[in-house]
Amino acid sequence: MPGAVSVRKDNFSICRREDLHVLTKLIRTTALTCGLAITGSAFAEAPAPYDITPELIEAATSEGSVVFYTATDVAVAEQLAELFKSTYPGIEVQVERAGSERVFQRIGQETSSGIQNADVIETSDAVHFEYFKRHEWLEAMVPQEVADKWPEDEKDPDGYFAAYRAHLSVLAYRSDMLDEADAPKTWNDLLKPEYSGKMVKAHPGYSGTVMSATYSLVELLGWDYFEQLGAQDVMQVQSSTEPPKKLAQGERIIQADGNEYNIFRLQDEGVPITIVYPEEGTPIAVGNAGVLAGAPHPNAAKLFYAFLFSHEAQQLNSDSGGLRSFHPDVVEKDSRTPLSEIPLLHVDAEKLEAMILEIKSNYEKFFGT
Repeated sequence: MPGAVSVRKDNFSICRREDLHVLTKLIRTTALTCGLAITGSAFAEAPAPYDITPELIEAATSEGSVVFYTATDVAVAEQLAELFKSTYPGIEVQVERAGSERVFQRIGQETSSGIQNADVIETSDAVHFEYFKRHEWLEAMVPQEVADKWPEDEKDPDGYFAAYRAHLSVLAYRSDMLDEADAPKTWNDLLKPEYSGKMVKAHPGYSGTVMSATYSLVELLGWDYFEQLGAQDVMQVQSSTEPPKKLAQGERIIQADGNEYNIFRLQDEGVPITIVYPEEGTPIAVGNAGVLAGAPHPNAAKLFYAFLFSHEAQQLNSDSGGLRSFHPDVVEKDSRTPLSEIPLLHVDAEKLEAMILEIKSNYEKFFGT
């Protein structure tokens, strides 16, 4: 139906280390078959920025649909799709939502099989888009909004991707079930015996947010921290979107990691949850977006990609989704702590890429999953 929004949510089990080995082999085989470089290659200068024009809208509408692979929470992604539909009637939006690592895996499997299904993709793993760019799977394009308003370090210099969103992986607790004086204040506080059996956390084998957060906390605290945390009878879930929901349902009272934006949304609904920003720092995850080379709906992809960075879309992400934005005109709610006031733990994508298998192996050893 024209203008409809189709949303699917991934329910696969947590990715095993063997899956990554298989995917890497498939990617390498595909790259060699297609004559793509396995290591870094020279890229052309970024293309000239483009505006949304009547001609682009007409061409996109004639294609009728766009397919969006995303790791953003399904409710937030669906609202974004509805805004696009109302702005550009006649274009169906198919949202395929999964954890970042699962999105990465799916793109690799489809590409290795010669399947071109997705148009626009987005994940919160710092490694993915450097990887996609290196294997020449992305189409370079620069929306005018990105060229004019995005920080230089939040967009690819060659024009292949840009930071669509940012959010934190936060420590949080149910303030109606735990007094502030008794609540954890630092990451190491989570190792105290009184918190055993009371925590929930997400999995780095599924969530790009938690993969980045795990890397940051290993760099800060070492693997001893995770070994001790694994002995704390922690409830294990997959996506970074799930720990906030477990707090809201009262299944656990402390979130050891998980995304900030779902906490914001629950707070807006009146759920008594308090976020803790430890003095030693909170991991930040940046969600990049890009257009796949050979996208089946190239004009709709170009239109949707530009729309993602518009003030309207970015303000919606902030207001309704609780996401952080790099758009300078976005105004955050007064109830939220500005990023400038939070000590942040940033990710070195090159170092993280080299540590992925180590992270998955040690995590399985310490948490048994």
